[in-house]
Amino acid sequence: MIPPGSTLGVLGGGQLGRMLAHAATRMGYRLHVFEPGENSPAGEVATREFNSSYKEIERLKDFARGCAAVTYEFENVPVEPLWEIEKVVPLRPHWEVLEVCQNRMREKKWLKKNGFPHVPFAEVEAGGDLAKAIKQVGLPCVVKTADFGYDGKGQMRLNTTAEVPAAAKAFASQRAVVEKFIDFKCEASVIVARNTRGETRTFPVAENIHTKHILDFSIVPARLPQDVQERAAELAVNIAEAFDLVGLLAVELFVTDDGELLVNEMAPRTHNSGHWTLDGCVSTQFEQQIRAVTGLPLGDTSLTVGAAVMVNILGDAWQWQDGELVGAPDWAALLKEPRAKLHLYGKSEPRVGRKMGHFTVTGDTADAVLERARALKATLHGEDIA
Repeated sequence: MIPPGSTLGVLGGGQLGRMLAHAATRMGYRLHVFEPGENSPAGEVATREFNSSYKEIERLKDFARGCAAVTYEFENVPVEPLWEIEKVVPLRPHWEVLEVCQNRMREKKWLKKNGFPHVPFAEVEAGGDLAKAIKQVGLPCVVKTADFGYDGKGQMRLNTTAEVPAAAKAFASQRAVVEKFIDFKCEASVIVARNTRGETRTFPVAENIHTKHILDFSIVPARLPQDVQERAAELAVNIAEAFDLVGLLAVELFVTDDGELLVNEMAPRTHNSGHWTLDGCVSTQFEQQIRAVTGLPLGDTSLTVGAAVMVNILGDAWQWQDGELVGAPDWAALLKEPRAKLHLYGKSEPRVGRKMGHFTVTGDTADAVLERARALKATLHGEDIA
């Protein structure tokens, strides 16, 4: 066990690292952040921030020497430098988990190899025959870059053969995965923690609504049959054990009309769809990550409310005119709702499509809270609500 009072390290300086720093310091740990860019959201509240490229090995090792363990707040970290960190300090989760999850091709192949339900796919190397892979999978399908994709970036949906030449041109110079398009009932996610002693615990299943490929609402409890939720949690635990995970893992799922679960993506860290835990759960996902990587017993993941809905706040909520920023969201109107909790990420400037923060609304039932959350989201754009 790594006791409170120790120093932990996190790779990445975004909002997840910021909230992880809040949890760490509350529990008595110091948190050091390694982030290539200066003045990061996490660095603003961490004990210390290191600003260097991940490829500057000596600087990375210097960072690692000051930590009792190192974890992640995002997965777009090159794997090779992590081999050097592992020689200095425990890396949790292990770099092999990161290597699988940061690449769609490796992720799908890992799921297939280990017998977990996944979307049918075909892989294409850079310069390979994309049209052949599309024919193999069938239309409609989704073509995705193999490396470093998130929030809908680096992907294209195809419905007809007439669209294939354009896709072949767009993805010609990069590795890609062609996935069968799934006409799902909803998207869901499970966040699972596993500590150094092999203890596992899942958070309640979240039902997720995306807009333009970016998470818009997370609803807990998910409006799914109890048996589906139980199978989703069991699936997440089995994946964590197959990875021999130490840390947190978010498992994103498609749920079909007949209740079939298909793993879509995985992330070895806290997750956007788990932000509701800050206001609606006995333990937050960030506290749980600290507990898992330090070998502490895992925290209680029970709901403290009837229901919670998390709403992402993008830079779109700011007022824009001809591409110029002219005003901020109406925070006072949002917070007139006494059960709304606002979380801003300390980012230097808003941009359209950029995640700037989130708010959570709690209440008795998922449907009622979602309705209120949708209305409150409108207030950020100056619209009147009852």
